[in-house]
Amino acid sequence: MLGVAYGWAWRRARRRGAPHPPGYGRLALFAAGLLAVLAALVSPLDSLGDQLMVIHMVQHMLLIDVAPILLILGLTKGVLRPVTRRVHALERRAGPFAHPAFAVIAYCGLLWLWHIPVMYDHAQGSSFVHVLEHLSFSAAGTLYWWHLISPIRSRLRLGGLGPIAYMVVTKLLVGILGIVLAFAPGTIYSFYAHKPAYWGLSAHFDQSMAGLVMALEQSVVMGIALVYLFVRMLGESEREAERAERFGLA
Repeated sequence: MLGVAYGWAWRRARRRGAPHPPGYGRLALFAAGLLAVLAALVSPLDSLGDQLMVIHMVQHMLLIDVAPILLILGLTKGVLRPVTRRVHALERRAGPFAHPAFAVIAYCGLLWLWHIPVMYDHAQGSSFVHVLEHLSFSAAGTLYWWHLISPIRSRLRLGGLGPIAYMVVTKLLVGILGIVLAFAPGTIYSFYAHKPAYWGLSAHFDQSMAGLVMALEQSVVMGIALVYLFVRMLGESEREAERAERFGLA
């Protein structure tokens, strides 16, 4: 349904004379985002995550980072034009929940919450709770990355060094969790502790690998995001300078 809705909006935004028409690159990015969701929830990753924590961690990183980033990058002002005002109205009504600080709290807080042993084991043992976990990760990831790479301007949009502080705080908080998992002296989660050593990996080594995947993924994604934001900031500065020069000459 999401793919059909996007396809309709993408074609409408490319009508003759429409401002900000999206290119095929945007379509490919959105399709890649949908594929990331399918890979996390429908592919063998979902069943392998019940055997190995490191695979389960990959699944979570797809839902909280990779899929939201690709889906949002697939959007443009033209694609969102029919709903831009509704998004701004929702932002005003949300109050403090629309603030970037809340996005950081939700992103980091949910990752820490679901990795508390009792919560993690309960999610693995209950299909309903597991679905709730995945939905919360997807929602938190979408909100978090929306503040950074949304194509429409917001009254709460991060400016100046705001994006850097936004991501550094997040990386530190999530990185600590990854380090805790990677260097814990023993197995934290009983769900994996009593399983066979799949692929020859002990539960403790599997847990350490999962923590390293979390920490490494955060570093790589945040680094790429910082480069992207820096390049976008330079482009916006150049366009503003061109507009100022044009109006000055006029």
